[in-house]
Amino acid sequence: MGFGLPEEKPEGLDSPVTVKVIKYMARAQVRLFKLTNGRVGSKWRIGAGFRKPVPTLLLDHVGRKSGTTFTTPLLYLEDGPNLVIVASQGGLPKDPQWYPNLVAHPDTAVRVRKQGVRRVRARTADADERAELWPRLVELYADFAKYAKWTDREIPIVLLEPR
Repeated sequence: MGFGLPEEKPEGLDSPVTVKVIKYMARAQVRLFKLTNGRVGSKWRIGAGFRKPVPTLLLDHVGRKSGTTFTTPLLYLEDGPNLVIVASQGGLPKDPQWYPNLVAHPDTAVRVRKQGVRRVRARTADADERAELWPRLVELYADFAKYAKWTDREIPIVLLEPR
């Protein structure tokens, strides 16, 4: 029995409906995470067929045009004192909105279960860091490799450094 995503890019992945569904699911996850202090919403893909759950954090980011603060749930990898996130957006053709927002306003905060709010500074991984981190990220969450195949853009990797 197969679990997970297909190897080939799913039909309709680029549709506006997909983007809306992702946005509504993210909002629901943020609410649950906040309501339960991360007991619900701090892990992704729990259940039969998945090797192990992947940790999720809440990323605050300020809109580069609106100035509004948004919160987005993201999978993350711990790398020493840094947290590493991936701007994959499920292999869609455009970077997720949070990525250019972080480029414009890199000083921000994240919420991590059992650690609370952490102040961080975001920066995009350079080529050497990317080469070292990408295999670890795919090991953490194999679908990242599929997303990279489904899109023509280079998926940004972002380091969140403590400040």
